[in-house]
Amino acid sequence: MAGSKQWGVPDLVNIALPKGRLGEGVYALFEQAGYGCPSIHEKNRKLIFENPEAGVSYFWVKPSDVAIYVERGAADLGVAGKDILLEYQPDIYELLDLGMGRCRMCVAGPADFEDDPSRPLRVATKFPNIARGHYSSRSREIDIIHLNGSIELAPLLGLSDVIVDIVETGKTLLENHLAPLETIVPISARLIANQVSYKFKNAEIAAISAALEKRTVQEADQ
Repeated sequence: MAGSKQWGVPDLVNIALPKGRLGEGVYALFEQAGYGCPSIHEKNRKLIFENPEAGVSYFWVKPSDVAIYVERGAADLGVAGKDILLEYQPDIYELLDLGMGRCRMCVAGPADFEDDPSRPLRVATKFPNIARGHYSSRSREIDIIHLNGSIELAPLLGLSDVIVDIVETGKTLLENHLAPLETIVPISARLIANQVSYKFKNAEIAAISAALEKRTVQEADQ
């Protein structure tokens, strides 16, 4: 839910962008949609970039933190991966699929893997809630092994039977003699909104969302 604003101009729509390559692409989309902020391109140590003429301000945060800033009201809008939204289930509104950062959440393991239903399936993952929900829908008992990196090592070293992780090209899996076994859900970047902001800044947020949707459609048609 929205908290009290500690920065920025109250009349602006405050937008949290994910740091990194995806965030740069997302900002370019905002810019093309008419919501640019020239100071964001300057080499400086500023943390917040405002453009009152466009009615927006931006700040960069770690991708996994975007939803927290939006849920807590420090940002009115943000862009977060569907994987983050599914894993943490923040109390926000999901407004638009931006069609960027496309990948998929998969179960992966040795190509010849055969499940043994007589024992719990050992699943290594950075996404325990997604993994748990996937297998719960099948009434399959699992043993979650929560790892934070190098997930592919787990089945190679016998720590797990399979992994649940994001797959883009599948090249890393192939190089480690693993393969995608099934797709759980497609992943892409989503425009999200704070629930209170969506009520009190509805016109501004709706205009931004519509402009982004138009640009997204144009990008898809090119």
